Amino acid sequence: MNKEKIAFLVDSGSDVPKDILEKGNMKVIPLKIIYKDGEYTDKVDIQAEEIYDRLKEEIPKTSLPDGEAIKNMLLEIKEEGYTKVIAITISSGLSGTNNMVRLMAEEVEDLDVFVLDTKNIGIGSGLHAERALTYVESGMDWETIKQKLRNGIEDIKVHFYVDTLEYLQKGGRIGLVSSLVGNLLNLKPVISCNEDGIYYTVAKARGSKKGIQKLIDTTIEYAQQATKYDVAVCYAGRETKELADTIAGKLKEGLPNIRTSYFDSLSPALGVHTGPGLIGIAVSRLEN
Repeated sequence: MNKEKIAFLVDSGSDVPKDILEKGNMKVIPLKIIYKDGEYTDKVDIQAEEIYDRLKEEIPKTSLPDGEAIKNMLLEIKEEGYTKVIAITISSGLSGTNNMVRLMAEEVEDLDVFVLDTKNIGIGSGLHAERALTYVESGMDWETIKQKLRNGIEDIKVHFYVDTLEYLQKGGRIGLVSSLVGNLLNLKPVISCNEDGIYYTVAKARGSKKGIQKLIDTTIEYAQQATKYDVAVCYAGRETKELADTIAGKLKEGLPNIRTSYFDSLSPALGVHTGPGLIGIAVSRLEN
């Protein structure tokens, strides 16, 4: 039920699960991946494994699509008969996409566009799209949906583990995460986004095994502040998939009240900045 004629626009860095994209007929703003020899479109003509295989030769740059492409998507939504749009983007503290969508929305008349800065990244941002779709399908009115999405930002969080901080550092995405000491002492950080949507260290442990256990513990602690929750596990690189699968199993043991679980690879554009070896876990704490 969509009596308010609400459409959805999300960016590819939000890693919205495929079934949610299809169910909500969501349009995806694709981020760009730029090599010296050409430009690629995130998840369209380049996949994450291709990027990881080429990282030793070249670390590409990423960029948001040009404003015209976003404006055209909004015009397309309007032509399809929608009068309102929920646009969900990764953190404005990590990408200019949110601001670009806001600017382009101002140029499209007779379309009410609500742009949510999730202060989050990857599937941590994507779970906000799942939540928005639930609100729309329940027949909730427009003003209430906007208010609930704003108020719900702190109830969705992603924690992730990376085996090396090299790529976050080289891509200038290191945020408040200290890398030098970690490299010297083999300290593995668990990273999340703070209230400004900037990376920071939540916890750290010595060595990979303890670092991954710390990731699981931190996630469980966050989720248990609610009685029900959705959980999503993502991974970067084919060699990490099996480990991610094991972690997903451990989370099911430690969190008995999972409503829905998701499992997928990280988007290519985000993989540029993390390199292979990332494990991310997002939790959406649900209302009782």
